[in-house]
Amino acid sequence: MIEQADSYSIFSGVSKYRFRRVLYIALFWTLIDVVVSMLNDDKYFENPMSLLVRAGLVFVMSLIMGYMFVFTLRGIFRESSLWVNFLAKSFILLVAALAMSFVVHFVDNRFIIGLSFQDSIQRFVEETLQFGWLLKRTLYWLVLFAITQLYIEINDKYSPGVFLDILAGKYLTPKIENRVVMFLDLKDSTPIAEKLGHEKYFLFIREFIFHISMALIEHGGIIYQYVGDEIVVSWLYNKKNAKNAMRAVIEARKNIQKNSSHFKRKYDIIPEFRVGIHVGDVTIGEIGVIKRDLAMSGDTMNTAARIRSACNELNQKFIVSKDFVDCGVLKDWQTESLGIVELKGKASGLELFSLKI
Repeated sequence: MIEQADSYSIFSGVSKYRFRRVLYIALFWTLIDVVVSMLNDDKYFENPMSLLVRAGLVFVMSLIMGYMFVFTLRGIFRESSLWVNFLAKSFILLVAALAMSFVVHFVDNRFIIGLSFQDSIQRFVEETLQFGWLLKRTLYWLVLFAITQLYIEINDKYSPGVFLDILAGKYLTPKIENRVVMFLDLKDSTPIAEKLGHEKYFLFIREFIFHISMALIEHGGIIYQYVGDEIVVSWLYNKKNAKNAMRAVIEARKNIQKNSSHFKRKYDIIPEFRVGIHVGDVTIGEIGVIKRDLAMSGDTMNTAARIRSACNELNQKFIVSKDFVDCGVLKDWQTESLGIVELKGKASGLELFSLKI
């Protein structure tokens, strides 16, 4: 397990993204509840205030349950299998859903209908705590939880925003987009793997990628793929995002430094990484039959990968292309020309610059 998962601020980019997810879940659950309630009970047509109060209570309670779903239970069952994860979450959330039903019914009976405190509780027991009602509500919530869990799992497979693009069919037809592309990988990965062994090396890589990814997502990076110890990430090109790419590298370095004592204690290694950055046109589209995914291709991708590989040959940690330097966003950072460098697979040389950060 990644011990530092909770060390990041609740105001981090990842946390903000998850809070938005909680909001979407609460809105979805509330909308479904309102529709189902109106279909099952005519009183909501006759008394709109009752429906409004119900919707408000369900929304607030759904926010609490959504927070449990996305934050609390996610951490508790992170290492569990998918089915154990779902069953455990469902049981806990079913208890919370029963509590929500009690609050909704009690408030409606006590403050909308005007029953006494005791009568409100008694009516809740009479109307709800019956086998038929419990079975129906349990199935209702299990279906809702399953849909929500599926939504979360699919979203976790892609970077923020990418799933909605796929859902909308944005990339069914390949599109050419101007992007900042970054290839990042672990420095000296082979000797580290030999030292740690297969299983411990995997845990090391998982923690390394976690801390790097937190920085990339914090600064708007769209993670394309993980391949071993390598991360491929991009930003739609504009000057703000070009700066974000630089800030992401600096943030990633800070994250590793903040957790250096943990890495040293657990693995006797403090990881370092190499970065290659290029900017240009990238072709993006959906591929696959059984397993559909987004693919990015083009000379920009190949060049960025070669620039990253050049870090070893030129004994540098961070290298960018002249095209990226020409974006005019590196005034706050020191660069040094490495001259025209012949990159493998390129017909002509490319001027590269090292970053001093």
